[in-house]
Amino acid sequence: MEILSGFGNGLLVAIEPVNLLYCFVGVFLGTFIGVLPGIGSMAAISMLLPLTFYLEPTSALVMIAGVYYGAEYGGSIASILMNIPGTPSSSITCIDGYPLAREGRAGTALFASAVASFGGGIVGMIVMAVLAPGLAQLALNFGPTEYFAVILLGLVAASAVSNGSPVKGITMVVAGLMLGTVGVDITTGAERFTMGIPEMRDGVHLVIVAMGLFGVGELIVSIRANATGAHQNEIDYAQFYPTREEWKAMFAPTMRGASIGSFFGALPGTGQTVASAVAYAVEKKVSPAKARFGKGAIEGVAVPEAANNSATQTAFIPTLTLGVPGSASMALVIGALMMYGIVPGPRLLVDHSDLFWGLVASFLIGNLLLLVLNIPLIGLWVRLLKIPYRYMYPTIIVLICVGVYSINNNVFDIWLTLAFGWAGYLMRLFRFEPAPFLIGFVLGPMMEEQLRRAMLLSRGDATVFVTRPISGTLIAITCLILIYAVLSTLKARRARQKAQVAGE
Repeated sequence: MEILSGFGNGLLVAIEPVNLLYCFVGVFLGTFIGVLPGIGSMAAISMLLPLTFYLEPTSALVMIAGVYYGAEYGGSIASILMNIPGTPSSSITCIDGYPLAREGRAGTALFASAVASFGGGIVGMIVMAVLAPGLAQLALNFGPTEYFAVILLGLVAASAVSNGSPVKGITMVVAGLMLGTVGVDITTGAERFTMGIPEMRDGVHLVIVAMGLFGVGELIVSIRANATGAHQNEIDYAQFYPTREEWKAMFAPTMRGASIGSFFGALPGTGQTVASAVAYAVEKKVSPAKARFGKGAIEGVAVPEAANNSATQTAFIPTLTLGVPGSASMALVIGALMMYGIVPGPRLLVDHSDLFWGLVASFLIGNLLLLVLNIPLIGLWVRLLKIPYRYMYPTIIVLICVGVYSINNNVFDIWLTLAFGWAGYLMRLFRFEPAPFLIGFVLGPMMEEQLRRAMLLSRGDATVFVTRPISGTLIAITCLILIYAVLSTLKARRARQKAQVAGE
């Protein structure tokens, strides 16, 4: 009853005309900025933060939140239509969203993305309202060993994202891990693999890798294929919406993705990219349609989008209840609150209950606005595919270069993005999937940092990873996944050998 009472009071706050207005403004601007390659939610919040200085704290937080999850949704539009992740977390959506667009079903993919994002957002909102105190306490129980174990599980699961050989998937994960070590070691201050280039001291930015592998790489593939016109596949508006079978196929993956995203979003510093990657890997393991993943599976669009949006909502749990940023963008939210003299932490729910519950209720309104705004605009987004390539390609390259240059205002980043573009093209040429590489790059530095912390706290005792209950359980699950992968590979090899013998 207390939760329902709090949510009811928050709904009264959220439907105040001024808060409704700023929720709409935040969602609209966030979606628009999210479509632009390389900008992302953090840059969107940074650019729009000055607009909130003269607002009431609740209105400001509602607008910032709208920009946040609006940008995360907008990133999926560019991912599906052009294979260019508008945000890093939407890079997973490229894997199945873009093949659907190439089949002439871009409208279906965008519709599925909108519905799954709405479902994930609602689940995330419910989790935040019902389980915020409990999940915050659970997050407090996660020390370095637990974080290392969960990241290791994510990396092992990432090898399942590859559609080719498991060996190639593991190779890509390891290559991503190696790239993540480039830059100044945060512990010793020593430079690692910078090759004497000053611009490499801070490592390689995630946007550069994602834009290069998925954006520029896809452009090179298309240009090498001598594509000269618009998409050859016409958009069939009779098949604009998912079929009845696809609706049924989407429901369970959306719920699983939303559940996984809610969990990872509540863990400080994990973020939407990890949630989307792990959710996709898990779904590919459990789905009866796993053979279609990577080739245009509607489930492959629904899962990462649901995980992404639910993680976006639950990232506010540690931010508001612990004062610990749930993601990099949440650090800006903490800064905005402190400008208003509001200190995030356990007392926030007591001292500023109207602000907390007003924000939770605004998630419902904001996600409804996303649905109402973007479903009618699907036809507009799909018409982007009708633009001839000779106009589309230069525009995409310019947008990528502008987005990448805006990170550090450095031309070197543009050249690095083009280099990753050629690397992405070579990966596709030799049938290496870039998705595991990206996941390894994202998770690697986090795993290294948590490993070092755990070893320092245990004074070099590696058994701490298996003696602590949570980390021990996660490592046991990781081992089971590895054993299953090895047995599956051996079974497939024996089947091929038998087929060869029978053919002879």
